[in-house]
Amino acid sequence: MSFSDLRLIEPLLKSLRQEGYTTPTEIQAKTFPHVVAGRDMLGCAQTGTGKTAAFALPMLQNLHTRKSHQPKKPTQGKAARVPTQRVIRALVLSPTRELAAQIGDSFKNYGRNLDMRGTTIFGGVNQRPQVRALQQGVDIVVATPGRLMDLINQRALTLNSVEILVLDEADRMLDMGFIHDIRKIIAMTPKKRQTLMFSATMPKSIQSLADSILTDPAVVKIAAKHATADTVQQSAYFIDPRSKGILLGKLLEDKVMSRTLVFSRTKRGADKITKQLNNTGFTAEAIHSNKTQGARTKALHNFKSGRTNVLVASDIAARGLDVDDISHVVNYDIPGDAETYVHRIGRSGRAGNQGQAITFCAHDERRSLRDIEKTIGKQITVLKHSIQAPPPAPSGAAIRRAAEPTGPRSTRPTGKPKRSKRGGKPGGAAASTGTGGNARAGRSARSRKAKPNASAHNNAGGGSARPKRNSRSAKPAAKKPRY
Repeated sequence: MSFSDLRLIEPLLKSLRQEGYTTPTEIQAKTFPHVVAGRDMLGCAQTGTGKTAAFALPMLQNLHTRKSHQPKKPTQGKAARVPTQRVIRALVLSPTRELAAQIGDSFKNYGRNLDMRGTTIFGGVNQRPQVRALQQGVDIVVATPGRLMDLINQRALTLNSVEILVLDEADRMLDMGFIHDIRKIIAMTPKKRQTLMFSATMPKSIQSLADSILTDPAVVKIAAKHATADTVQQSAYFIDPRSKGILLGKLLEDKVMSRTLVFSRTKRGADKITKQLNNTGFTAEAIHSNKTQGARTKALHNFKSGRTNVLVASDIAARGLDVDDISHVVNYDIPGDAETYVHRIGRSGRAGNQGQAITFCAHDERRSLRDIEKTIGKQITVLKHSIQAPPPAPSGAAIRRAAEPTGPRSTRPTGKPKRSKRGGKPGGAAASTGTGGNARAGRSARSRKAKPNASAHNNAGGGSARPKRNSRSAKPAAKKPRY
């Protein structure tokens, strides 16, 4: 089957030829007739199967066809000089900025031969260009729910003319907590509209949302739940966590890994992996939610253009990251569930190309690997490596023992000598030898006995010697306050 068999209009066929697409995927072939007919639709397909084109192409055709039946603009008089204001006729909601940008680019590429305008709205960047584009008039808006609600509250746009509403990656939007914003946005659109809903998985929450917003929908399901694409070869290494960076560097030395996407469980881990790769001579960049939108866009652009061979990402990029010819996906950390694993490795082996997914598995992660194998119904091939595990880190007791001096201990510690328990100086009568030591001990004892008498004598006789004050009995006289 070809795209011409789907009865696409010639401007869209021309755009597809320019993009190099000739054969539709399964979800595209099954979705197109229902969307063109104007039916609501619920589509469930794994990532990387071409869901974006499945709703973008028929949407563009419907908007173009309906526009041709609208009343023509007057050619004479004052009304002819007033430009016709475009209104938002199609709205696509996306969970992440990267996916929104990708969908916006797809509409731009597919509709390049049509008189259609579109814009992309997402947070993390200055809103002025987005507001300016809305003021100039657009037909299609691709947006994330958060920024869209901000602009609606600022009265920068209205949704009362929306004809087609699309919820892409609906399960991801619910996981990110956008359900309340989604319901508010849907309530602002006309009740008479066409609603398309796409999701990679179909949990009960998605089915409940679909039942509340879809009217007699056509249901298209392509793949079984948690199934992985056959175009991705899966393998794993059992590796010590401290040796994962060394193994990754060894694998990247192979020229076959021309464009590699590395997934980390945490944002800090992604930055750490990127720094380690750059220090060892590789060109890598990180992309996660702590990065500014400008830094994320730049990193993604460099990865797409080939300037950067390695992109380290957190799970925010597990969906919607559409980069051609990703040769390898590396799971530096095993994800917490099989669903995330499926979406991670789905970045490779797209559009019929072959790809590889490599997973680093530490000893405490083997149970998670077995759970993933059980869920996807496949056994992941375990490969061997020659990297030796580093020696175990020394314990605290071993570190203290290593810090102690190894030579003979001195008989007397350095520093200020301590007095004996009897009150004498070190080396007194009990420990001294010879008459000199006994004489010194005797003199010290006599001086201690004579101190009270000397003090009393001096106080009574008015001597010049100042008595030593006892801190326990005598207290200094309080000073009189000054007024």
